[in-house]
Amino acid sequence: MKYLLLIAVPEAEDTPDVVPPGCGTWSEDTERRGVMRSTSQLRPHQEATTVRVRDEKVQLSDGPYAETKEVIAGYALIDCADLDEAVDVASRHPVARYGAVEIRRLREA
Repeated sequence: MKYLLLIAVPEAEDTPDVVPPGCGTWSEDTERRGVMRSTSQLRPHQEATTVRVRDEKVQLSDGPYAETKEVIAGYALIDCADLDEAVDVASRHPVARYGAVEIRRLREA
């Protein structure tokens, strides 16, 4: 089963030029376990564009879709046997110790 890990950091730490300590080791570990499919940091949330369509009109706004104290700074696409394994992988991500890692299962055709 494929899961998307949404890596959320405190807004002040949304700096794509700085890799959080331990992330390289975590990536190497998940690759060695054979569960990593893809991972990447995202550009800063201030550079986001949000799209909404209302009354058939496209509305664009700068920035993330919601104002929060944590922002999505990266993602990892993993392939695990079940949710328990995905939780194990997510709990080992260094950002889980000061931010959050949301696990979302992909709908597969």
